[in-house]
Amino acid sequence: MIAVVQRVSEAQLYINQALFSKITQGFVVLLGIHETDTIEDVQYLSSKISGLRIFSDEDGKMNLDLSQVKGDLLLVSQFTLIASTKKGNRPSFIEASRPEKAIPLYEEMIKQLQFKLSKTIQTGVFGADMKISLVNDGPVTIIIDSKNPN
Repeated sequence: MIAVVQRVSEAQLYINQALFSKITQGFVVLLGIHETDTIEDVQYLSSKISGLRIFSDEDGKMNLDLSQVKGDLLLVSQFTLIASTKKGNRPSFIEASRPEKAIPLYEEMIKQLQFKLSKTIQTGVFGADMKISLVNDGPVTIIIDSKNPN
């Protein structure tokens, strides 16, 4: 499971040209689910994301997490994060999890993050064509891979 965490000052997600989700200061998290991912990957990533200290404290150091700044979170599933580009120039998505397995893991990630952050998070719609507009703050973008926990 791969998460791309972007620290943002605001973000909006549109489906069919209509505003679906909106956040202010917080994280936009793009989530790629691999065919081998399990609930353990969800638990690992939800803990890492909710505890990620990438907001500035009073000394200007990245030392505060999402809860400490009362930030929002927008979670969007994105199977293209699992793309393989080893052969040729056309990405292969064969290792991305199929919807029947990915949707329950995505829904569990929503539940885990809401529990860990003690608040409702915003989401996209699994499999929908979405447009996201955001202001990346910093910019700060962190990639977390549950299969490569460093």
